[in-house]
Parts: sequence; C-alpha cells; structure tokens
Amino acid sequence: MKTPPHTTLRTPLLKTLLPGAILWYGLLSLLACAPGTPRVETVGEVMDGVMTRLYDQLDADELDTIGQDFILQFVSPAERAALATAYWRFEVNVPSIVSIMRDTAQALEPFWLQERGFHKTEFRVRNALYTYEVWQRRYEAGEVQLGINGFDRHRPVYFVAIAPVDTAARLQVTPRYPTSQHIGVLERGAFTYHDWDGLVLSSVPDALNGAALLTTIRGRAREAHVVGAIRSTDFPSSAQPDQITLTFGADAQREMTIQWRGAPSLKDAWVKYWTKHGTDTAVIPADGTLLEDRLLANDRYVSRYAVRLQGLEPGTAYEYMVGHEDAVSTVSGFTTAGGEKRFAFTWFGDIHNDKQWGDVVQAAEARHPESTFYLQAGDLVNTGLHRDDWDKLFGYAGDVFGSKPFMAVPGNHDSQDGLGASMYRSLLGYPDNGPTGLAPGLTYAFRYENALFLMIDAVSFDTKAQREWIEQRLAASDATWTFAVFHFPPYTAEEPYPDIEREWVPLFDRYGVDVVVNGHFHYYLRTRPMKGGKAMPDGAEGTIYLMSVGTKGKNEDGLVEPHAAKVIKTGYLYQHVRIDGNTLSHTCLDRSGQVLDYFERRK
Repeated sequence: MKTPPHTTLRTPLLKTLLPGAILWYGLLSLLACAPGTPRVETVGEVMDGVMTRLYDQLDADELDTIGQDFILQFVSPAERAALATAYWRFEVNVPSIVSIMRDTAQALEPFWLQERGFHKTEFRVRNALYTYEVWQRRYEAGEVQLGINGFDRHRPVYFVAIAPVDTAARLQVTPRYPTSQHIGVLERGAFTYHDWDGLVLSSVPDALNGAALLTTIRGRAREAHVVGAIRSTDFPSSAQPDQITLTFGADAQREMTIQWRGAPSLKDAWVKYWTKHGTDTAVIPADGTLLEDRLLANDRYVSRYAVRLQGLEPGTAYEYMVGHEDAVSTVSGFTTAGGEKRFAFTWFGDIHNDKQWGDVVQAAEARHPESTFYLQAGDLVNTGLHRDDWDKLFGYAGDVFGSKPFMAVPGNHDSQDGLGASMYRSLLGYPDNGPTGLAPGLTYAFRYENALFLMIDAVSFDTKAQREWIEQRLAASDATWTFAVFHFPPYTAEEPYPDIEREWVPLFDRYGVDVVVNGHFHYYLRTRPMKGGKAMPDGAEGTIYLMSVGTKGKNEDGLVEPHAAKVIKTGYLYQHVRIDGNTLSHTCLDRSGQVLDYFERRK
C-alpha cells in the first residue's frame, strides 16, 4: 500500500488562549512586555511555581483547607510582589486618579489594595446584577501596576477607570500588560466584560462619569485561583493509550484525524494503519504535545497526540492502532466516505460530561450500527477549562468515537469567561477551513456524501464576522442536503438571539438550508419549516430548526413555543438521521429506544 501524506498536528497548550476571541486579551501565559521593558514574572509563572510547591509539601486534605492567609505566608516576597503588581499594567502620561471597581459580594478584598495605597470611597457603580465599591489612588505620570483579583474564583472581577487630576489635561493610557486592551468610557450603558457585553452599567456617580474605562473578562478570576480550586480526575492518564477519537478532515473521502492521550513521559508514539484485510502497513510517527491543568492534583500533565491521515481511498475500510514503545491500543477501524447518497448519523444536544449520557451513546451505537459519525451541538462538558470534565466525557463514551468520527461545535460551557475554547482545541482537531482571521477548528465545514455540514462556533466569535464565510460555503455548494450546526437556537420562546436571526437566518432562507441543529436549552424542539421569520405549513419549503439535550432535561411545563411542531420536556435524548438520496428521515429517541418524534423531508 502506498503511504499517503500525513500531518502530525501540534495542539495548543491549555494556557494558550483563543486568538481573536476578544479584542484586547493577550496570551496571559506569556510575558507581555514591550521591547526594552524590564522582565517581570507573570501571575501565571508565579502560580505555576506555587502549585508545584503546594503539591510537594501538602497532602490532599491539606490542599482542601488552604485560604488566602495561608497563601500569603506561603509565597516568597518576590512572588507576593508580582501578585500585587503584574496582573494589570499600563502607563499614564499625566498625574491621574485610578479607580478600581470591586464587586461588593466578593468575600475578601484583594490583599494588595490597601498595601498599595488605595482607599475605599463612598462611590458605587452598578449594573443589573452587581454593585461595585470604588477604591482610588493617585498616581504620578508613569506606570501603574495593579494586582490580582484574589485567590478565589470570583467571576465579576474588578475593572478600572482613570481620570486626570487636572481635568483640563489630555489623558493618554498606554497598555503594558495585557499588551492590547480596550479603552472605553465609564458611563451608563457601557459594558465592562467582553465575555458579557450585554451586561451594562446602570449607575455611575457623576464624579466618575466620563473617565477612561479599562474593560476586562471574567476569566481573569482564574489566573491566581487556588482557594477551593484543587481537583482530581477519575480517569488519570497512564502508559496505555486512551481517549482515542476520530474526526473528519474537510474531505471525508480522503482525510481522517486520529487523536489520543498518554502519560507525559511517553516517547516514540505512532499510528499504524492498513486497509482492512490488507497486509501492507503504514507507520506514522506522532509528536506529543504536553497539556497542563495545573489545578488537577493527580494528573497535572498529559501528552496529547494527533495525526491527520491524508490521501486515503474513498469508500475504503481501514484498520489502525496507536501506541509507543511501552504499550499499544487494540485494533480499531473506520471507513472513508465513498461518494454514496445513502448514509446515517446520530446527533446530540448538550452532554455536560454526564455519566448517564455515556449510557445513551453506548445504547445509540448498539441500536444504530449503521451510523457513520456523531454530531454534537455544544456544551460537551460543564467547564471547558477543566480537563477532568473532558476525561469524564471520553471515559463515559467508551470506545465509540474510536471507530465513528465525533464532529462537534463549542457551547458556552466549552468556551467560558472570555478565555476561548483552548482545552476544546487541544483535544479535538477539526478542519482548518473556517473564516479567515479566526482561530481554526472552531468554525469549519465538511462534506459527507451528498450532504454539507456547516459547523459554526456561535460562542467565541461575532456572528457578523462569520456571515461572509457562511454565505460563501452555501453559495458554492452543490450538496443535496445542507445542515448548519451551532449552539444557540434562534427560534425558541426561552431567549431571543437577534444577532443570529439578523446575520445568519436570512442566509439559511436564501440558500435553502434544510436543517439547523442546536442545543443550549435542555429540552427537545422541532419547529415547523421556517422562512422569513415565519412558520410555514408542515411539508412546505423552509428550514427546520431542531434543538435537543443529551443530559438531564428541564421538565418544565407552561412554555409556549410559537413555531413548534413538537416539544419534548425530557432529557437523555438522541437523534438518528438517515439520508437516502433525496429523502431525509429524522427520529428522536430516548435512552430506552422509544421513538418520541419522527419526520421526513423529500426533494
């Protein structure tokens, strides 16, 4: 067998944040200094060292009891100084009053506030959810250095306002760390968190109104999080390869990516593969990438591997195994798309690394072995930055995704607090054919047989930024069937998504997208065919919008869905789709296999 070309994929580290997900946020795991700026140890570097020493010196029970006072005694003077100065740095060109807006619900104030000369004022700033007390200090022209939000994970982190002492002076603020920052105006209606720009200020004292506003993201609460933060995984890595997962390349006839996990000390990993019943074996070396979750006490580091096989033969069954010098996996297999017009797949709504969902996917595979792949509409896990949640996801799925590709999009739980879907990207390698300028592998497209699948990240990226790419893909497609998959549903009674309705839905109408697959709200919804924002009669042209849930449902009564053809208020559901040329059939089933909804479309 001729050895096809291949690509060894180097996945990003956990600490690498999503480029372009927010306007101002740099790579906080790296030192963000302008050329010539003196070297300053970052908060991330300090906390890496602190955690290493904590693991060395304390047992599990002791780690659960540490608090702020203990940490402040535990760190060195140099580390304490970095925690008090290296979290946020900028320069002002004139003497200025720096105001820090701190949520009054935070149990402990940042340890450095009073030490660094800040005093609490009587001012209060408010939005619909939080009240912030205002701490102030005068700075002369030069660099302003501010410290961490705290050692807890209080999500509404502080934000900053700056005003010149001389109101006639023209203030200039030059960011130092993070190196790129959004500078707005402190006033009613201003947002303070890029990851929740719909939460705006409702009350600003006159004395502060008009000051320069440095906005932030709620994810910055995690930078020094250590109090109550230590976790462990029920599925630690070992020498034995596990979490073996297949994903399609952009060309499902000729590309397949194999990814898996191993202990951090493993060397000389590889993939061996061959055509089923063949004798000629190709061996592809795999370079591991070290993935860290520093708060995971029993499995802080793992090695992740990903190899993209290219040049495969269409419609061909392959077998493969992965391994290294000390252990190998069992033999598994996959079949490439072959240009047929008949296939089936299974899809899920929200999963949230639920153990009972594992039973659902195992049952779905047993009932529908003809499914060629699995789709998922976001919220794969509860907390996307916690690797133990991902360990549960793969552990509960068993070996299903080692033989049937798993194609997903991020949900708001996978891409949290403005930090982007870094862990998601580290564990799942998807086609790099999304919108130019956006992080790859989050929005992408693949063609399977006579169907086009647009997999769209509705969480990390602006909807308008993806409109052109969606239209280009739809306009160029000759597929019989078109599916769009993204997390937030545009047609529910729960919550409006006007940006999706404005930017994407008209394209679905114009180009005749057949089915939109969503999650987010924990129940099943099938709309009537939708066009122009209106429900069409059953059987008419239009796009059917589907929403479902693979974990526990809401089970709420009384909700009226104006466009609904079917609503099911239960959970642990899966959907099985069959394509047979010009006929599509869709079935919603519960975990026992009972059919709860069914429809067909014909062309």
